[in-house]
Amino acid sequence: MEIGKIIKKLRMKRGLSQSDLAEKINEEFKTSLNKGMVSKWENGVGDPRIDTVRYLALFFNVSLDYLLGIEKYEEDHLTIAAHHDGEEWTDEELDEIERFKEFVKSRRKNKE
Repeated sequence: MEIGKIIKKLRMKRGLSQSDLAEKINEEFKTSLNKGMVSKWENGVGDPRIDTVRYLALFFNVSLDYLLGIEKYEEDHLTIAAHHDGEEWTDEELDEIERFKEFVKSRRKNKE
């Protein structure tokens, strides 16, 4: 599946408009995306820059491999929550846990 189709699927799953997605990414990662960029990606007219792909993966809580269409299945919060002592976690807390996991993985890759 193309990256644009995956972005659209993830965006719609969260109930976000293209403008909403651009705003949220801008707020969280201090970028300057806009609705037009998201529309181009989703329609296969262009692809996001690599740094933007990373931000999208972090925002949507998916691996880069999933976002790039290499991996078939996205991780979900049920999988994450199962590994955290059975406590109740909010979506925001689970998102933070996933971002931290990605950060730790990226540090490991940089050391290799």
